[in-house]
Amino acid sequence: MSSSESMPVWDTLDALAEMVASRQGLYVRWSRGPEPDLKAVSSRDGLTGLSLPGLSANALDVEDWWGDRSVRTWVARRLYDYSHLPRVRDPRTRPWVLHGAEAGRGPDNEPLVHQVEPLGWIGARAIAEAGEVITHQPGPWGPMLRNDTA
Repeated sequence: MSSSESMPVWDTLDALAEMVASRQGLYVRWSRGPEPDLKAVSSRDGLTGLSLPGLSANALDVEDWWGDRSVRTWVARRLYDYSHLPRVRDPRTRPWVLHGAEAGRGPDNEPLVHQVEPLGWIGARAIAEAGEVITHQPGPWGPMLRNDTA
């Protein structure tokens, strides 16, 4: 068993929200996992092919402007935004949580993270719960890829 296969799993959105509320510098990355990613700690710009100075990820830290709103809803939105990736990119794509430092910003203004410490996988149940939370919000929303033509 590889080291990434033995990482802990956050099975519920509540468990993940608890982690996010208790620790800063967390990111979610959708990929095949830490093992292949940490060989180079670099993402590639899909348009130009340029190697980027860190892993493309999305910050889980709650922004100050969010106020005292639910951390669970914050985390649900952060997960839901990219939940289309396994369907459109590679079915082996899974979300995992890492701690790291920003090395810069990518072409979509996403954080590029280095000094990566893999912390654990995000389970399918947590992703499903994130979808339910977003579905019950008052405004219309969908994953970042808002059509199925890919």
